[in-house]
Amino acid sequence: MTAPARISLDRLNTASRPEFGAALGAIFEHAPWVADTAFDARPFATVATLHDAMMAALRRAPRDQQMTFVRGHPELAGKIARAGTMTAESTSEQGGLGLDKLSDAEVAKFEKLNGEYARKFGFPFIICVRRHTRDSILRQFERRLALTKDGEFAAAVNEIGYITRLRLVDKVDGPGLPVTTGRLSTHVLDTYNGRPAPGVSVALYEVGASARGLLKTATTNADGRTDAPLISGGPLRTGTYELQFAVGDYFRHAGVKTADPPFLDIVPLRFSIAEPEGHYHVPLVVSPWNFSTYRGS
Repeated sequence: MTAPARISLDRLNTASRPEFGAALGAIFEHAPWVADTAFDARPFATVATLHDAMMAALRRAPRDQQMTFVRGHPELAGKIARAGTMTAESTSEQGGLGLDKLSDAEVAKFEKLNGEYARKFGFPFIICVRRHTRDSILRQFERRLALTKDGEFAAAVNEIGYITRLRLVDKVDGPGLPVTTGRLSTHVLDTYNGRPAPGVSVALYEVGASARGLLKTATTNADGRTDAPLISGGPLRTGTYELQFAVGDYFRHAGVKTADPPFLDIVPLRFSIAEPEGHYHVPLVVSPWNFSTYRGS
């Protein structure tokens, strides 16, 4: 399915109030009044200042209006999600993390946390799922249950900022886009031959508490890098990952005499991502007998 065309910031700056609302009214969940309020701050020099104006409209609203807005968000993997009655944006976001395909045990865990959270705070747990793995969401769920009601309300509004920033960039094109993307890349350096290592098979896995999933496979080029980043075009999901490098095959094909079986065959590098909009460059420096890594640039 082809993604809908993004509207230009210039067009929004000259649109009528109804046109502006029709374009942006769904950015904030069930709250078209946010876009209507931001309309009065036009013109916007950048997409980032448009988002700032929308967040300012939310933050300036009376507390009861803010609370009604926050309570309008769906629970994660909750009954509304399973009934298929969420907004299109929330459905896509939760579905992108597989929260619509949880096992019975996982559903029970989310229901338990949702219930504890609602009883304590009186509104649903809100997190930008596009910036997290399932494990990270569960950790945040448990961590934020320890906050005060005011502290957690502020955390929820902060997460709404991340959610709506991504939704806005999906819909609007123009100068000064807010930073919403991260990048994961790698390369392999062969210290035995003193050169980049071409032809190394690389596999990237997400490592969860109960399972692991293959995200991507690639092969290094003449520069020892993959032709494209391993992850790009959106935020990196906070969580734990593992890169596996088939260095045994590489050195064998390079004509390096090694033991049979080789001392190093598949080299795993396990690391964590904590900055969804950051650049994580995770190289492998390797010989047939040792290896090292670091976070590069």
